[in-house]
Amino acid sequence: MCKCQERRATKQHWLTLLSGLVESLLVTGMAFGWASLVFVLKVDGYFSGYCHNATREENFTVYTDCSGQDEHLSQVMSVASITNTILRFPIGYVFDRCGTTATRLIAISLYITGTLFITLSNTETSVLLYPALSCLIIAGSVLYITNAQVGNLCDSYRSTIITIYNGAYDSSAAVFFFIKLLHERGVSLHSSFLFLTFCSVFLLLRTFFLMPTGHIPYPLPETYTYGVCWPGQRRGRGEGEEESYKKEEEMEEKQKDERGNYSSLPLCKNIVHQPKQEKASFRSCVLSWLFLWHLVFVVTTLFSHFMFLATVNPMLTRLADNNQTMVSHYTNAFAFAQLGGVLFAPVNGLIMDRHKRRPLTSGETRREADLRSSSLALFLTSLQCFLFCVCFTCPVLPLQYLTFILQVVNSAFFYGGHQAFISIAFPMSHFGKMSGIAMSLSALVLLLQFPLLRLTQHQLKGDPLYVNVGVTLVSLLTFIHPIHVSLYCRKLSKQRRTTEEVNEQGLARG
Repeated sequence: MCKCQERRATKQHWLTLLSGLVESLLVTGMAFGWASLVFVLKVDGYFSGYCHNATREENFTVYTDCSGQDEHLSQVMSVASITNTILRFPIGYVFDRCGTTATRLIAISLYITGTLFITLSNTETSVLLYPALSCLIIAGSVLYITNAQVGNLCDSYRSTIITIYNGAYDSSAAVFFFIKLLHERGVSLHSSFLFLTFCSVFLLLRTFFLMPTGHIPYPLPETYTYGVCWPGQRRGRGEGEEESYKKEEEMEEKQKDERGNYSSLPLCKNIVHQPKQEKASFRSCVLSWLFLWHLVFVVTTLFSHFMFLATVNPMLTRLADNNQTMVSHYTNAFAFAQLGGVLFAPVNGLIMDRHKRRPLTSGETRREADLRSSSLALFLTSLQCFLFCVCFTCPVLPLQYLTFILQVVNSAFFYGGHQAFISIAFPMSHFGKMSGIAMSLSALVLLLQFPLLRLTQHQLKGDPLYVNVGVTLVSLLTFIHPIHVSLYCRKLSKQRRTTEEVNEQGLARG
């Protein structure tokens, strides 16, 4: 590639990276700011028909019971989260099969549908919130998946970039917080969402000018180009990926030469070589223990977070003794904490990339080194999840400040770590499917939200203590995954040493 083209490619890579960060901050995870939007929806009277007058048994005073309203607003988030997880595998398949442009156009269509539904809704059509939030959360997740591949443009900081995008994905929950602040200053909910609808123009421009039609391969070929601003040079998905595979093989051969594995050329024919492994099939990846324990890790963490997000507003209302001023204060505190997601997420990426500047040990593959580095990040994520569950289980209102911080930090570590681990442990040709099927299978467990919410609301009279204790105990299952990854890496290391010993014996006989 000539120097002029190299400068243009570098500039385009930076524009892709920065515009993706802006997109992630504005769009991808806004649905997770549901707690802020619920406050606005209550003020505007959504589902207010489920409120009724009731009498307290202890002092016979009359009060307004809005538990039915809280139940419906919690179910909106539950339905959206489950719909999102169910559709992640089909969307991942479309991404792997049809490429980036087709997948992003689907996401943008869902985003426009969701914002327009809320723009056109009112108290009489509160039911529109169900499809609206489902469309928004699915659209954001799909856009995030397509942005995760941007990390391939920078090999040394690949996991770091993925986790930065994840942090922006978490911080975009603050969009609903700003809508709440604007609503308090007289800007209607409908005007805010109409503006968000027009933001889809930015998404479309980025799709056609700064994203590939197919995929960004890894490792990145020197001649790889993308976007309509490269006339006559556009590369098809298959050609780019094929060149990346060739480049990866050449790099591994070069690393072996540098380590001196083939320094004795006359005796090379006596060395015992391992047969070249074929690319793993999708079925073998799904049935591997590495994926199955990762699935347990994903399901448990998602269940903990979605249970919290679905019940945070009624929980704060209960702990604040129905003091709406106090509820608004803690809701704002949670939104401010969510803004910090973009700051916490890169820490996980730096942990996973900490080995990139060190040379590989003799016989070690890049995948093995990446997996060994990821085990610490996975353990920290599991520890954060457990501490987060402990904090939101304790019915102490001031302690919820710490709960908010732990939720944001754990979410930042989890989503970025999930995508980074999938890209490390399995072939990139299965990235969308593997990432999606983990989320889709978790939907079966997330269905437990409905009976648990109903149990809390009716049988436990709104007190979620026993349910939260159960969720905290289940969160301990997440620790199995980092332990298994660590043991798996030790097994690979032991096999490598055994192979080297066999090679040395072969050389000695020669």
